[in-house]
Amino acid sequence: MTGVESLYPFLYPGAEEQGPESRTTVDSVLAQVARSTRDKVAEIDRVRAALIATDAGRMAACATAMAERFAAGGRLFSFGNGGSSTDAEAVAGQFLAPAGSARPLPAMALTRDVATLTALANDVSFEVVFARPLAANGRPSDIAFGLSTSGGSRNVLRAFVEARRVGMLTVGLAGYSGGTMAEAAARGEINHLFVMPSDSVHRIQEAQTTTYHVLWELVQLALAGR
Repeated sequence: MTGVESLYPFLYPGAEEQGPESRTTVDSVLAQVARSTRDKVAEIDRVRAALIATDAGRMAACATAMAERFAAGGRLFSFGNGGSSTDAEAVAGQFLAPAGSARPLPAMALTRDVATLTALANDVSFEVVFARPLAANGRPSDIAFGLSTSGGSRNVLRAFVEARRVGMLTVGLAGYSGGTMAEAAARGEINHLFVMPSDSVHRIQEAQTTTYHVLWELVQLALAGR
Protein backbone atom coordinates (compact mmCIF):
# COMPACT_ATOMS: atom_id res chain seq x y z
CA MET A 1 0.00 0.00 0.00
CA THR A 2 1.61 3.24 -1.14
CA GLY A 3 0.86 6.90 -1.80
CA VAL A 4 -2.48 8.38 -0.81
CA GLU A 5 -3.93 4.92 -0.21
CA SER A 6 -1.47 4.33 2.65
CA LEU A 7 -2.57 7.59 4.30
CA TYR A 8 -6.32 7.04 3.89
CA PRO A 9 -6.87 3.28 3.39
CA PHE A 10 -10.53 3.51 4.41
CA LEU A 11 -11.30 5.43 1.21
CA TYR A 12 -10.28 2.50 -1.00
CA PRO A 13 -12.68 -0.42 -1.60
CA GLY A 14 -11.13 -3.83 -1.22
CA ALA A 15 -8.78 -2.85 1.59
CA GLU A 16 -8.66 -5.18 4.57
CA GLU A 17 -11.48 -4.38 6.94
CA GLN A 18 -10.70 -3.03 10.40
CA GLY A 19 -14.00 -3.42 12.12
CA PRO A 20 -17.63 -4.37 11.65
CA GLU A 21 -18.36 -1.57 9.19
CA SER A 22 -17.84 -2.01 5.46
CA ARG A 23 -15.35 0.49 4.06
CA THR A 24 -17.32 0.84 0.87
CA THR A 25 -20.21 2.57 2.62
CA VAL A 26 -20.45 6.27 3.38
CA ASP A 27 -21.20 5.59 7.04
CA SER A 28 -18.10 3.44 7.34
CA VAL A 29 -15.87 6.08 5.77
CA LEU A 30 -17.26 8.83 7.98
CA ALA A 31 -16.83 6.69 11.10
CA GLN A 32 -13.22 5.93 10.26
CA VAL A 33 -12.46 9.57 9.38
CA ALA A 34 -13.90 10.60 12.74
CA ARG A 35 -11.83 7.95 14.53
CA SER A 36 -8.69 9.02 12.66
CA THR A 37 -9.31 12.66 13.56
CA ARG A 38 -9.81 11.82 17.25
CA ASP A 39 -6.58 9.81 17.25
CA LYS A 40 -4.64 12.70 15.68
CA VAL A 41 -6.03 15.23 18.16
CA ALA A 42 -5.14 12.95 21.05
CA GLU A 43 -1.63 12.52 19.67
CA ILE A 44 -0.92 16.26 19.28
CA ASP A 45 -2.28 16.85 22.78
CA ARG A 46 0.16 14.22 24.06
CA VAL A 47 3.08 15.77 22.19
CA ARG A 48 2.28 19.27 23.46
CA ALA A 49 1.87 18.02 27.04
CA ALA A 50 5.20 16.18 26.87
CA LEU A 51 6.90 19.27 25.48
CA ILE A 52 5.56 21.52 28.22
CA ALA A 53 6.46 18.97 30.90
CA THR A 54 10.10 18.87 29.83
CA ASP A 55 10.76 22.27 28.27
CA ALA A 56 8.58 24.92 29.93
CA GLY A 57 11.47 26.39 31.89
CA ARG A 58 13.79 26.31 28.88
CA MET A 59 11.16 28.07 26.77
CA ALA A 60 11.01 30.87 29.32
CA ALA A 61 14.81 31.12 29.34
CA CYS A 62 14.92 31.16 25.54
CA ALA A 63 12.27 33.87 25.33
CA THR A 64 14.16 35.98 27.87
CA ALA A 65 17.35 35.67 25.81
CA MET A 66 15.44 36.57 22.65
CA ALA A 67 13.87 39.59 24.34
CA GLU A 68 17.32 40.79 25.40
CA ARG A 69 18.48 40.66 21.77
CA PHE A 70 15.44 42.55 20.54
CA ALA A 71 15.88 45.16 23.29
CA ALA A 72 19.48 45.64 22.11
CA GLY A 73 18.29 46.35 18.55
CA GLY A 74 18.59 42.80 17.27
CA ARG A 75 16.62 41.17 14.48
CA LEU A 76 15.26 37.67 13.97
CA PHE A 77 16.16 35.63 10.86
CA SER A 78 14.10 32.47 10.34
CA PHE A 79 14.71 29.62 7.89
CA GLY A 80 13.72 26.07 6.95
CA ASN A 81 12.92 23.81 4.01
CA GLY A 82 9.64 22.64 2.50
CA GLY A 83 6.86 22.84 5.07
CA SER A 84 9.38 24.31 7.50
CA SER A 85 9.94 27.19 5.08
CA THR A 86 6.30 28.18 5.42
CA ASP A 87 6.67 27.93 9.20
CA ALA A 88 9.77 30.13 8.96
CA GLU A 89 7.70 32.75 7.18
CA ALA A 90 4.98 32.40 9.80
CA VAL A 91 7.55 32.95 12.56
CA ALA A 92 8.85 36.12 10.92
CA GLY A 93 5.34 37.37 10.27
CA GLN A 94 4.30 36.72 13.88
CA PHE A 95 7.12 38.88 15.22
CA LEU A 96 7.09 41.54 12.50
CA ALA A 97 3.35 42.13 12.15
CA PRO A 98 1.50 40.73 15.16
CA ALA A 99 -2.23 41.10 15.53
CA GLY A 100 -3.79 43.54 17.98
CA SER A 101 -1.69 45.88 20.09
CA ALA A 102 1.36 43.59 20.42
CA ARG A 103 4.75 45.16 19.78
CA PRO A 104 6.14 44.65 16.24
CA LEU A 105 9.70 43.32 16.23
CA PRO A 106 12.19 43.22 13.35
CA ALA A 107 12.16 39.82 11.66
CA MET A 108 12.77 38.31 8.24
CA ALA A 109 12.33 34.84 6.73
CA LEU A 110 15.40 34.02 4.63
CA THR A 111 13.15 31.88 2.42
CA ARG A 112 11.35 35.03 1.24
CA ASP A 113 14.45 36.34 -0.54
CA VAL A 114 13.97 34.09 -3.55
CA ALA A 115 16.60 35.85 -5.68
CA THR A 116 19.38 35.27 -3.16
CA LEU A 117 18.24 31.74 -2.34
CA THR A 118 18.05 30.58 -5.95
CA ALA A 119 21.31 32.32 -6.91
CA LEU A 120 23.21 30.57 -4.12
CA ALA A 121 21.55 27.22 -4.84
CA ASN A 122 22.40 27.49 -8.53
CA ASP A 123 25.86 29.05 -8.37
CA VAL A 124 27.31 27.70 -5.11
CA SER A 125 25.43 25.00 -3.20
CA PHE A 126 22.02 24.50 -1.64
CA GLU A 127 23.79 23.87 1.66
CA VAL A 128 24.74 27.56 1.96
CA VAL A 129 21.43 29.21 1.02
CA PHE A 130 20.84 30.24 4.65
CA ALA A 131 24.43 30.44 5.90
CA ARG A 132 25.59 33.00 3.33
CA PRO A 133 22.82 35.57 4.06
CA LEU A 134 23.56 35.26 7.79
CA ALA A 135 27.27 35.78 7.12
CA ALA A 136 26.48 38.90 5.11
CA ASN A 137 23.78 40.42 7.31
CA GLY A 138 23.97 38.86 10.75
CA ARG A 139 25.13 40.80 13.81
CA PRO A 140 25.93 39.60 17.34
CA SER A 141 22.68 41.13 18.58
CA ASP A 142 20.56 39.09 16.12
CA ILE A 143 18.68 35.79 16.41
CA ALA A 144 18.89 32.81 14.04
CA PHE A 145 15.69 30.75 14.21
CA GLY A 146 15.84 27.46 12.26
CA LEU A 147 13.22 24.75 11.81
CA SER A 148 13.63 21.15 10.62
CA THR A 149 11.19 18.32 11.25
CA SER A 150 13.94 15.71 10.89
CA GLY A 151 16.62 17.72 12.64
CA GLY A 152 18.99 16.83 9.82
CA SER A 153 18.64 19.57 7.19
CA ARG A 154 22.20 20.37 6.12
CA ASN A 155 21.52 23.95 5.10
CA VAL A 156 19.83 24.65 8.43
CA LEU A 157 22.80 23.17 10.28
CA ARG A 158 25.29 25.19 8.19
CA ALA A 159 23.29 28.30 9.01
CA PHE A 160 23.58 27.62 12.74
CA VAL A 161 27.34 27.18 12.44
CA GLU A 162 27.63 30.52 10.67
CA ALA A 163 25.27 32.23 13.11
CA ARG A 164 27.35 31.11 16.07
CA ARG A 165 30.53 32.32 14.34
CA VAL A 166 28.91 35.74 14.00
CA GLY A 167 27.80 35.63 17.64
CA MET A 168 24.06 35.40 17.05
CA LEU A 169 21.63 33.75 19.45
CA THR A 170 20.57 30.44 17.89
CA VAL A 171 17.15 28.82 18.36
CA GLY A 172 16.13 25.54 16.74
CA LEU A 173 12.98 23.45 16.46
CA ALA A 174 13.28 19.78 15.49
CA GLY A 175 11.32 16.54 15.66
CA TYR A 176 11.80 12.80 16.26
CA SER A 177 14.82 12.60 18.63
CA GLY A 178 16.40 15.83 17.40
CA GLY A 179 18.66 14.26 14.78
CA THR A 180 21.87 16.08 13.91
CA MET A 181 20.48 19.27 15.44
CA ALA A 182 20.64 17.60 18.85
CA GLU A 183 24.32 16.86 18.23
CA ALA A 184 24.85 20.48 17.15
CA ALA A 185 23.18 21.69 20.35
CA ALA A 186 25.51 19.47 22.38
CA ARG A 187 28.46 21.16 20.64
CA GLY A 188 27.07 24.61 21.49
CA GLU A 189 26.07 25.51 17.92
CA ILE A 190 22.41 25.85 18.94
CA ASN A 191 21.78 27.76 22.16
CA HIS A 192 18.16 26.69 22.55
CA LEU A 193 16.83 23.53 20.87
CA PHE A 194 13.27 22.25 21.30
CA VAL A 195 12.53 18.73 20.07
CA MET A 196 8.94 17.67 19.36
CA PRO A 197 8.66 14.09 20.70
CA SER A 198 6.82 12.44 17.80
CA ASP A 199 7.52 10.29 14.73
CA SER A 200 4.75 11.97 12.72
CA VAL A 201 5.80 14.90 10.53
CA HIS A 202 2.28 16.32 10.85
CA ARG A 203 2.28 16.25 14.66
CA ILE A 204 5.85 17.61 14.73
CA GLN A 205 4.89 20.62 12.63
CA GLU A 206 1.74 21.23 14.69
CA ALA A 207 3.79 21.14 17.91
CA GLN A 208 6.43 23.41 16.38
CA THR A 209 3.70 25.90 15.52
CA THR A 210 2.56 25.86 19.14
CA THR A 211 6.15 26.30 20.31
CA TYR A 212 6.97 29.38 18.26
CA HIS A 213 3.66 31.00 19.19
CA VAL A 214 4.45 30.40 22.87
CA LEU A 215 7.96 31.82 22.42
CA TRP A 216 6.54 34.90 20.70
CA GLU A 217 4.08 35.49 23.54
CA LEU A 218 6.78 35.03 26.19
CA VAL A 219 9.06 37.45 24.34
CA GLN A 220 6.27 40.03 24.33
CA LEU A 221 5.76 39.56 28.07
CA ALA A 222 9.50 39.82 28.75
CA LEU A 223 9.79 43.05 26.76
CA ALA A 224 6.82 44.44 28.70
CA GLY A 225 8.63 43.70 31.96
CA ARG A 226 6.22 40.93 32.91
